[in-house]
Amino acid sequence: MSDEATDAVPTHRYTAALANTIEARWQERWHERGTFEAPNPAGPLKGDVPDDKLFVQDMFPYPSGAGLHVGHPLGFIGTDVFARYHRMTGRNVLHTMGFDAFGLPAEQYAVRTGQHPRKTTEENISRYLTQIRRLGLGHDERRRISTTDLTYYRWTQWIFLQIFNSWYDEAQDRARPISELEAQFASGERATADGRAWADLSHVEQRRIIDSYRLVYLSEAPVNWCPGLGTVVANEEVTADGRSERGNFPVFRKNLRQWMMRITAYADRLVDDLDLLEWSDQVKTMQRNWIGRSSGAHIRFPVADDAIEVFTTRPDTVFGATYMVLAPEHHLVDRLVPDAWPAGVDDSWTGGHATPKDAVAAYRLAASRKSELDRQENKVKTGVFVGVHATNPANGAKIPVFIADYVLMGYGTGAIMAVPGQDQRDWDFAKVFGLDIIRTVRPTEGFDGEAFTGDGPAMNSAFLDGMDVAEAKKTIITWLEQNGHGEGRLQYKLRDWLFARQRYWGEPFPIVFDEDGLPHAIPEHLLPVELPEVDDYSPRTFDPEDADSEPSPPLLRATEWIDVDLDLGDGVKRYRRDANVMPQWAGSSWYQLRYVDPTNAERICEPENERYWLGPRPEIHGAQDPGGVDLYIGGIEHAVLHLLYSRFWQKVLFDLGHVSAKEPYRRLFNQGYIQAYAYVDPRGVYVPAEEVVEREGRFFWEDQEVRQEYGKMGKSLKNVVTPDEMCEQYGADTFRFYEMSMGPMDVSRPWATKDVVGAQRFLQRLWRNVVDEASGAVLVSDEDPDETTLRALNKAIAGVHADYANMRFNTAGAKLIELNNHVTKAYGAKPAPRSVVEAMVLMVGPLCPHVAEELWSRLGHEESLAHGPFPVADEKYLVEDTFEYPIQVNGKVRARITVATDASKEEVRAAALADEKVVALTGGNEPRKVIVVPGRLVNVVV
Repeated sequence: MSDEATDAVPTHRYTAALANTIEARWQERWHERGTFEAPNPAGPLKGDVPDDKLFVQDMFPYPSGAGLHVGHPLGFIGTDVFARYHRMTGRNVLHTMGFDAFGLPAEQYAVRTGQHPRKTTEENISRYLTQIRRLGLGHDERRRISTTDLTYYRWTQWIFLQIFNSWYDEAQDRARPISELEAQFASGERATADGRAWADLSHVEQRRIIDSYRLVYLSEAPVNWCPGLGTVVANEEVTADGRSERGNFPVFRKNLRQWMMRITAYADRLVDDLDLLEWSDQVKTMQRNWIGRSSGAHIRFPVADDAIEVFTTRPDTVFGATYMVLAPEHHLVDRLVPDAWPAGVDDSWTGGHATPKDAVAAYRLAASRKSELDRQENKVKTGVFVGVHATNPANGAKIPVFIADYVLMGYGTGAIMAVPGQDQRDWDFAKVFGLDIIRTVRPTEGFDGEAFTGDGPAMNSAFLDGMDVAEAKKTIITWLEQNGHGEGRLQYKLRDWLFARQRYWGEPFPIVFDEDGLPHAIPEHLLPVELPEVDDYSPRTFDPEDADSEPSPPLLRATEWIDVDLDLGDGVKRYRRDANVMPQWAGSSWYQLRYVDPTNAERICEPENERYWLGPRPEIHGAQDPGGVDLYIGGIEHAVLHLLYSRFWQKVLFDLGHVSAKEPYRRLFNQGYIQAYAYVDPRGVYVPAEEVVEREGRFFWEDQEVRQEYGKMGKSLKNVVTPDEMCEQYGADTFRFYEMSMGPMDVSRPWATKDVVGAQRFLQRLWRNVVDEASGAVLVSDEDPDETTLRALNKAIAGVHADYANMRFNTAGAKLIELNNHVTKAYGAKPAPRSVVEAMVLMVGPLCPHVAEELWSRLGHEESLAHGPFPVADEKYLVEDTFEYPIQVNGKVRARITVATDASKEEVRAAALADEKVVALTGGNEPRKVIVVPGRLVNVVV
């Protein structure tokens, strides 16, 4: 026989080519048979539903034009393994995927090319689906959605209207329809602020009062305005020097009239209900910190004919307040600033300007060019005197009022009482401007720093002197309330949600404005409000230095759409639409509800379907179960904003009776990331990672030594590996098994293509235990397994069951490899027992579904294994008859013995001393001491 013939690959070997053929065939078969379609209790998807259900959801992916690299599907494969396992145990499993498809990338592409963002988005979705379908994900494709679908964003607009038409009743601690508030005012149950009768107010006056209560309202909000881009940009898109990340244009802080969502009304519930959720402590802490609930006091400092209100968590330090600071954007500044400087003003306080108004205007412009991050972290304190003094209510002292950029409008009241003795930032500012410093807390002995921020007895604080911090806080709050200077309060860092974008590619607002500027909801039967066609998708840009310019969104160009004639119940009138669109967060705040009932044209989802998939299950999860998705998996980068917004929307819908679950996601799991090595040549240029070779611990590219780096995978680092490549070279099942075997799901790990072959070899060995590589014949026998194999099999079944249920997919894979190795070794060239082989194939199914289906089919089964049965361990084979004792000689393990589990201490001792290695070490003599710890070890002291 020639060497060529000897080296030929057997016809029926499990190769990448065979894997690809098998995988394509089974993916098509699953699709044709609707294998992963989960029935609903009601509606078009109605079917027989067992009570035992599971709703598994991946965080909404964005369909990027760049496609996937191997890091992206990690969570998708993990949820698929979890869902497949539970489906095999008989549960009704809902698992699907949609797309968070509105967003800036498609719009930017439209600006550059003129191609409609919808076309770009649909092309990206098509490519994305091609990639993920190749991985064999068991999705119910009937339930796929995209936030850009009219049938989807109709209901996003509907939810907006539910929130718009609601107010928060603090007495009942829930949202209620706005009509009930109107009825309270009309009946006199609720009085107006100025005491006038409701009937005496004009329609416009009544509407402005009502609108001020809405959970969605219009407000002057500080934003990052970038004239050079013609848009508002997020804090994260502003560089430390106050310029736009894209284009490097100046960015200014200014107030714009924007839609706001009153998420702060739910602050306490958002914090308190975290205790009901199966989320990690890390994510819960991040949300608590973001909401920032803290107790303290509001204190009013009289100034001129006004008062500056501050919130402080340390009201006990009020006697040490020697100046005040307002954020440059604070609404009081314009009212307080006088025409001229008071006599004797310190020159360092004026910024070199002739009048307070000139000083304030110049400082505001400078502050508007800084990002919030830069303002918070800037070590050099700057500011300017406003020109007036406030009165410290605790001691009557006259203290100067400044504006300074280290105070932000988005925190507290946008004003602080500055206590330099107890706050380092205030200390630094006081030193720059020569202001008084009074300590109100006695520093600990030996303290030689500047501001003392620790606890201690009060000092220089009149009737508080000598009290500890807790007692002093309680006492001063009582005093403030009794004397009308303030009151105890809870305060939050959480701000209301700015809910508008000056762009094109987003959900239009279902709102029109009348001639008085009052907003009106579009009737539900007129939804959806569709995006109009426009000739230019870019917002109008301005001189980059023109801070006074105003946004001009692309929708303003659709003049026939902007101005519209409508009959809203009182005759046809002319209205004007909102030219802004909703932020990308809108569509991702409720998508779990649409997965439940994706084809429902009459309502957001049928109540019976919502209760089945998302409703509370107190009999399973306890009396306080809030309901929600059974498993939600995604990256921790969404721990705050997306999850808070989703929780807020869910709670409003719950209050209004539209849903039964008061939380959207009962259980949350954050997967780790797949990272990769990158390589840099001596010039600092990244070289293709796949072309780098390792020699003796050093790395070379084209015979030139390069430096190895470790971090993200990305095109710029030239270290991208795509799932398409892996499927082509090894098959999807090999890729899936490798990704799941790399480590625990919640831990990040490095990608190493060279290690993928290990997963391939496992599947090849499994294949050989079922299929003859030369003939393709099935090899199994009908004989009974031996005792050792039965124990190995049942141990694996019990372990894999537990691992799949607890998302320990890496250890499940390891147990399957161990079992397959045992079968290979135990049966060698002869066929293995069918009962063992079939159990192995079923257990491999969740991890490697295509090859498992193929082997299951070849074993003679006509039905898919997707719905089980999953093997169940026989308890009698899990009980060990023997136990292996490690034998320590003088503290080091030198041997091991296996004895019966019920062996006495004397029998264990005798067996240990009879071991040939122990005999050699003791010289056959009686040792000085022998200690037997039953079920643990034997210690021999020579």
